[in-house]
Amino acid sequence: MNALDLLNHLLNFAAPAFFVALLLVLVTRLFKKNRPGSTGLWAQIAIVFIAGLVVLGGGLAYFGRDGMMATYSALVLVCGTTQWAMLRG
Repeated sequence: MNALDLLNHLLNFAAPAFFVALLLVLVTRLFKKNRPGSTGLWAQIAIVFIAGLVVLGGGLAYFGRDGMMATYSALVLVCGTTQWAMLRG
């Protein structure tokens, strides 16, 4: 596997976490007013994205392959919970 193949695999592995984080934060901003002192847009996306990557990595370690529906379900639950926790505090 050359460097471009590795980069392609890594980007495809991280893409679900990135797009879930992006859509979740943008939809939250659309429906909920931004309170003063709350975390910025890019910081929220980064925090939710990192939480999603941890879930995807855990699913890869547990199941031995990526793309399992249980992992994607956990991704949505963890990302939603992370966003909710950031809005509460």
